[in-house]
Amino acid sequence: MSDLPILYSFRRCPYAMRARMAVLIAGQACEIREVKLSAKPEAMIAASEKATVPVLVLSDGDVLEESLDIMRWSLAQQDPEGWLERDAPELIEVNDGPLKHHLDRYKYSARHDTDPLEHRAAAMVILQHLEARLGDSTNLCGETRGIADMAIFPFVRQFAATDRDWFDGAPVPHLRKWLDRHIASPLFQAIMIKRQPWADGDEPSLFGEVPVAS
Repeated sequence: MSDLPILYSFRRCPYAMRARMAVLIAGQACEIREVKLSAKPEAMIAASEKATVPVLVLSDGDVLEESLDIMRWSLAQQDPEGWLERDAPELIEVNDGPLKHHLDRYKYSARHDTDPLEHRAAAMVILQHLEARLGDSTNLCGETRGIADMAIFPFVRQFAATDRDWFDGAPVPHLRKWLDRHIASPLFQAIMIKRQPWADGDEPSLFGEVPVAS
């Protein structure tokens, strides 16, 4: 098992979620190490100066430090559902940029000293574009899920969970249906299994060796 890639992850991080989903759907076996963010393991810090999850250390020693790079690398090994055929880099860029900016200042308004309602409204303007796309198809790039859906939905999930009662009444019925369907999927349920934080000397925990169906 020491020859397998090593994935440093944190269960509730949306970047780590999307990386795990791609690893799992690709059936890419690796050793997974759950990280406690308040006590990051020295092995992860040594592998990546950025020291934020996710980090994938490949068998040859190369290190992937960005979640999208981990997703694309995993799918390049095997892409059984054709996720890479349903990509939308412009949507992902908006998600990772403006949407994430407003999401942080809505969810963590005290930390940022911001007006949460102002940033919720700004985020909703962005989400309305997704709502419009989902009015025409089941997923963002057609009827079948793809990398765009999997890269974006963990952040929409975080936005919705900030005030779920409010979100349930928001004028985004297609987005809500899309979100709830992906949350309930066997794939998402499989990547959200709780693990104890990894410590040096622990027995390796295998992840991703069996692809998960829709």
